[in-house]
Amino acid sequence: MNKIVAFLKDDSGASAAEYALILAIVGSGLALAATTLGNSIGTALGKAGNAINAVNYTPAS
Repeated sequence: MNKIVAFLKDDSGASAAEYALILAIVGSGLALAATTLGNSIGTALGKAGNAINAVNYTPAS
C-alpha cells in the first residue's frame, strides 16, 4: 500500500502543461508541413494541366 501512495505522489513525470507545449509544437509543425506540401502539389498539378492544354490534339477522321 505504501508503494501505491508513493507512486501517486511522485512528481517526477511530465505535467499537463509540458504535454500541451509538446502538442502545440508538433501540431504547428504538422500544419506547416501540410501547407507547404499542399502548395507544392497544387503547383505541380497546375503545370501538368498547362502542359496538357498546350498540346494541339486533333482526332483522326
